[in-house]
Amino acid sequence: MDGMSDSDTGMLHGNNTIGNNEDHVGTVSGVEETKTSSYLTMTCGISLVDKALNKSFGRLGHFIGKNPGYFVIVPTLLTIIFVTGIQQLKYQMDPEYLFSPVNGEGKAERAIVETYFKTNYTHRFDAGRITRPGRFGRVIVIPNDGINNLIRPEVFKELRILDQIIQNTTVDVDGEEFKYIDVCAKWQDECFNNDILNLDQIMDEILSKEINLTFPFMIDPVTWDLHLFPVFFGGTVLSPENTIVSVPSLQMIYFVTADTPKQDARGSAWEEAFLLTVGTAVDKGFFKHIYVARFASRTLDHELERNTRSVVPYFTSTFVLMAAFSVITCMMGDQVRSKPWLGLLGNLSAIMATCAAFGLAMYLGIEFIGINLAAPFLMISIGIDDTFVMLAAWRRTSSQLSVPERMSLMLSDAAVSITITSVTDMVSFWIGILSPFPSVRIFCIYSGFAVCFIFVWHITFFAGCMALSGYCEEKNLHSIFGFKVQPLSVAIKENRSWFYKKFISGGIDLNNPENKVDNKEHMMMVFFRDKIAAAINKGWVKALIIIIFGAYIAGAGYGLTKMKEGLERRKLSKDDSYSVKFFDLEDEFYREFPYRIQVILTGDLNYSDPNTQNEIEKLMQALESTSYVTSSMYTESWLRTFLTFIDRNQEFLNVTINSEQDFIDVMKEYWLFPEQSYSLDVKFNKNGTRIIASRFLIQAVNITDTNHEKVMVRDLRQICKDSPLSVSVFHPYFVFFDQFELVRPTSIQSMVIGALIMMIISFIFIPNLLCSFWVALSIVSIELGVAGYMSLWDVNLDSISMINLIMCIGFSVDFTAHICYSYMSSKSRHPDDKVKEALYSLGMPILQGALSTILGCIGLLLADSYIFLVFFKMIFLVIFFGAMHGLFLLPVLLSLFGPDSCTSELEFEDDHSKRDAKLVVLEKSFSPYVIPHPQLTLSTPFSNKSFLGAPYKGFGIDDKDQGIGTSGEDSSESSSSKSQRRQAIEDENTRRRYEEGWRRSSSHNLSGSVLAQFQPSIDLYGAEAKRMWTEPNYNYNDDFSQSQHHTVFEMGDREVERRISDDIRLKRSDDRRYFNDQDTRNFVEESRRYSDDGKHKVGDDRRRRKYTPPEDFVIKSKTGEFRIEMNSKKKMEANFDLKFDDFDFFN
Repeated sequence: MDGMSDSDTGMLHGNNTIGNNEDHVGTVSGVEETKTSSYLTMTCGISLVDKALNKSFGRLGHFIGKNPGYFVIVPTLLTIIFVTGIQQLKYQMDPEYLFSPVNGEGKAERAIVETYFKTNYTHRFDAGRITRPGRFGRVIVIPNDGINNLIRPEVFKELRILDQIIQNTTVDVDGEEFKYIDVCAKWQDECFNNDILNLDQIMDEILSKEINLTFPFMIDPVTWDLHLFPVFFGGTVLSPENTIVSVPSLQMIYFVTADTPKQDARGSAWEEAFLLTVGTAVDKGFFKHIYVARFASRTLDHELERNTRSVVPYFTSTFVLMAAFSVITCMMGDQVRSKPWLGLLGNLSAIMATCAAFGLAMYLGIEFIGINLAAPFLMISIGIDDTFVMLAAWRRTSSQLSVPERMSLMLSDAAVSITITSVTDMVSFWIGILSPFPSVRIFCIYSGFAVCFIFVWHITFFAGCMALSGYCEEKNLHSIFGFKVQPLSVAIKENRSWFYKKFISGGIDLNNPENKVDNKEHMMMVFFRDKIAAAINKGWVKALIIIIFGAYIAGAGYGLTKMKEGLERRKLSKDDSYSVKFFDLEDEFYREFPYRIQVILTGDLNYSDPNTQNEIEKLMQALESTSYVTSSMYTESWLRTFLTFIDRNQEFLNVTINSEQDFIDVMKEYWLFPEQSYSLDVKFNKNGTRIIASRFLIQAVNITDTNHEKVMVRDLRQICKDSPLSVSVFHPYFVFFDQFELVRPTSIQSMVIGALIMMIISFIFIPNLLCSFWVALSIVSIELGVAGYMSLWDVNLDSISMINLIMCIGFSVDFTAHICYSYMSSKSRHPDDKVKEALYSLGMPILQGALSTILGCIGLLLADSYIFLVFFKMIFLVIFFGAMHGLFLLPVLLSLFGPDSCTSELEFEDDHSKRDAKLVVLEKSFSPYVIPHPQLTLSTPFSNKSFLGAPYKGFGIDDKDQGIGTSGEDSSESSSSKSQRRQAIEDENTRRRYEEGWRRSSSHNLSGSVLAQFQPSIDLYGAEAKRMWTEPNYNYNDDFSQSQHHTVFEMGDREVERRISDDIRLKRSDDRRYFNDQDTRNFVEESRRYSDDGKHKVGDDRRRRKYTPPEDFVIKSKTGEFRIEMNSKKKMEANFDLKFDDFDFFN
């Protein structure tokens, strides 16, 4: 769980412990408790991973606690080494490479076209037949004087000025100067020019209506130029006679050569000069009647670079904001246990890890893209969440343990939490590496590296810093200034000043470590338990939450129906970019005839065969009949034109084209001349005897948005696939359109695979089928919500949003998996109690994690870039929905449909009454050595009523051992002989009073029918009561098997130190009884575990335990009696094979 605090992640797995011996590091606490948890809540899975993580992390933590310096210095040095990888930076900003699929059909189609019809920029350039955008400059002109018509002399005069400015711009590259005429793309030594400007020669005739501009083309009566108006005019208004009435927009294009790398470099330099010159002319007001929007092939490259630079200034402010948030969040009222510097170091650890990961990726030769700069914002959020988890685990350890012991417990406790978060995030990014889009791949590689490094750096560098902070806490030093201070309870006793008590005091009074003054509950945690959980447990609130959830799903579904696909070029530009206006004008005026599409025929075809000609004609008619292609008037078909030419001139030419050779000879001799553009559409073999490829041109019409573009390309390709001919369609922008076709199935595939993998990972770390089901439901719900509401928030489904959808798979697990597990592992039986326990443990950490992630992405919001804005929007959605699922929806669903949800209130009341009966008995035991009266014990059979619930521990005891050798709390009185003598007198008086009670009750029915001398027993945890309650007739075999348990008693000043090591405590040979049925054995085993739970509590069970025994005491069991004479001057070892629940203590 990201961002856990104080008492959170302990709910995720069993408690941990560590022995006092530094060479023997206990890892999994009381495996008995773990086995119980596995038996009760994890029966559907295996807990092997959980145990292995706890064990290995415990050992690592112990080693870090003893050697913190190495773990601070080594990661720091590695960071410095890896950061030098920036020298190998390979910056990539080509939009086609980044945002088009690697193996898209458009690229395959372009390869076919360029195999036969590669563009020749230097001698035979035709704008309608280009295979790549190349290098060019383009301007769109609109009126700027309120008159919505450009067909005016003053407008064309300014258009001529604009054209001259562009053509006369001088560019200097490596000392070589050139102009447009030197680098322009040419057709037979003539630059491509905008002949539409020649209309100024007949402008008077046009205005006087002597010459009508017929649409879509006309022949200039002066120059005999063929004017193709759809190429230049946009938004043209036509009369009923199909003549042009007004022209609100006009475009001019300037192509430059790009055949060789040198020409491409010169063309790039010319584009820079073009953009600068036109921009300067517009900004300085050179034109009174027109407004000019400009664009070049490098514009998108520039915009991607500007997007990159736009977010850089917010790195510092974001880091400061996150540092302030983490420092404040990690502070406490206790000035010793407060960890402000660790909050800051958590940020530093994440930054160091991210820089090291990026440097290593650069050393490996992985290209760097501008989108990668969004990753540090996310990584800081992930890092600070892990910081919260580790600090929370640290605070749950006992301050009386040594630092290595606390480090072992801390890392063991946080192992599952930070590991599952890191693994799910890493896996989600690794899934993104499989994407066909290079931008997604590169971002996911860098981010995956960063998540991995953050995980490693946090369990090394940050853990080392925690160990150093632990030593300061051990010395009771102020968390900020480092001087020694007094605990608050001591400061109150000594009447220190208000300022000292508020801002200086801290730590725990070792003489009274459990006093309430030094151990206060977290206010927000109590708020989640007593306010939020209490509200959620009300029936009408549950109904309201489910209704809101239904509305949420309905809104997400509606959003999915409105989803748009594809990355529009406009969104790659910043809002203040010159290109935004150009894209807006292009969409407004030039969507009627947007694309000149090439139809490529290849293969072994005999074009003289009438059947082949008919198939080609059918193909062309099929393409022209779609709603996306205009009529045959706009089609360029060399075959149609040639056959028409032969048909019309057959009598004059007197030729035949029945054979393939005749067909080719006649075409070459009479029709296919180099001056014709059709000569670019027929490709012969080397001998010139056969046509191996040919090209036809069709005109797309009324393509208004990306969805139209996607459907158009899909339908045209399908027509080609259905044709018996080897045919394909192509336009240079089809390479970009492929993303529209692939982004939806790729996103769905990635999300499905990611969700399945997340469920598997969740089950591995949290092995419970029901929990995995709720995690799966939450992932589906959150992903559905993000996908639906992102479309309502003006986010398209494109390669950028796909990155976030993949990333959100990992984020959606963080909150939901842990809240489910906390609920499932709760020992409470009533759903309301489970909800309170889960929100008490995880409400505050979920809130911290959500806020830290959103704050970490504020810089993306401020960058004023669509790319980074998409990151912010989608991260905000997934974090918000994830938090709402974790805090409200899942508790409601679990309480309604989870375990014990169908148990009646009567059963719960009956269960509580039985528990209360035990508590009444235990309340009578005011002293650890007081043995209950026979009349108050639960050692008699209570018919055959089933026992409900787990045994209760002693009332008011607070997990102390009740005098049986496991308490780590040493009272101040026990250190003086006077207090010991007083305690001995009190014990003797108590013993005498209760011994009288045993004599008055000389017989007791212990097993149901046989009268026997009653032997009183301590049953503080209800283990014997439970066994007698559930199984009134036990069949014991008193032939015990002997096994050696070694317990060491050290006597000094009438104090006994007792320690039971893990290897003895966990032996199974201590079960010396053999039972006739499996259920009885399970109950006894379970009772023993519950009994041991009280003796081995987190933070207490590994310390040396002290208590004051009587002078002499006898240990009796059912098979023997041991008398131990206590002598303070000796160290005596007693070897016996007895079980705690079988012992009866008395003087």
